[in-house]
Amino acid sequence: MSQIEPSSHAQYASQSPLKCSPEQPDKFFVKFWGVRGLIPTPGEETNFYGGNTACVEMQVGTKKLIFDGGTGLRVLGKSWLRQQQELVAHLFFTNAQTNRIQGFPFFAPGFASQNCLHIYGTAASNGASIKQSLGDQMLLPHFPYPLQVMKSELQFYYLTPDKVVSIDDVTVEMALINNVTKSIGYRVIWKEYSVAYITDLQSKIDDSELESLEKLTQEADLMIVNPGYITSELRNSQTPIDCYWQVAVDLARRAKVKQLVFSNHHPNDNDSFLNKVQAKIKSEFEQAFLAREGMVISVN
Repeated sequence: MSQIEPSSHAQYASQSPLKCSPEQPDKFFVKFWGVRGLIPTPGEETNFYGGNTACVEMQVGTKKLIFDGGTGLRVLGKSWLRQQQELVAHLFFTNAQTNRIQGFPFFAPGFASQNCLHIYGTAASNGASIKQSLGDQMLLPHFPYPLQVMKSELQFYYLTPDKVVSIDDVTVEMALINNVTKSIGYRVIWKEYSVAYITDLQSKIDDSELESLEKLTQEADLMIVNPGYITSELRNSQTPIDCYWQVAVDLARRAKVKQLVFSNHHPNDNDSFLNKVQAKIKSEFEQAFLAREGMVISVN
């Protein structure tokens, strides 16, 4: 069973990369570099959980995987530069909305010629490919340098729902999980371990999406999911906030998930509110946690 690595706040906040060398090929770690949804939210009220937008690193055996490229991707890139070695990484996007791609132009390893980035994504709701979406945000007047300035080897892969990607001994399955935003979810499989990354759940799961979600999450060692966003009135009241977690908890129970982590917190959810949620959610699902920047989970 996977375990949350016990850590002090100082250790959570450290910006050191996960280490997975050829001499340690039997480790499966997950690290959170960005845990905020919609828009970056720096400040004193979000310092404990973090304000960078979505970015999750997975070290799977000797393979480096990244899920989403929000502003947390910039911080991850800085940490990888300190390793001073050639990098081969696989970057998977759930959709092409701003909060999932805005860190890509600031990903420093992408500008180093010795590195290779494999980039995966599905068509956006307007039909644009992931390469087009990443490139468009780097055009004037939005950004001073075009995509072509990135000197690393960039290989783009265009995904369709139900496609399977094999990276040696790592398998990545995917499925459409949100028909509105055309978002896809992922299941990473390595040996007998699996992690589901489904961070665009709607407040009510459509029947057409349920089968795909159950396929990705069934008996996963870890499920990473977005919370249900709630109104300001509920956030500031004593009203039960079951809607924050209910959809995800119901899915986790049905799929017999071992551990559940909520990420992509709403910008208005400050540390005080999230602490209350963390305290209450344990009564609903004992192995449920709220993601914090720097949090590391050992899956195996």
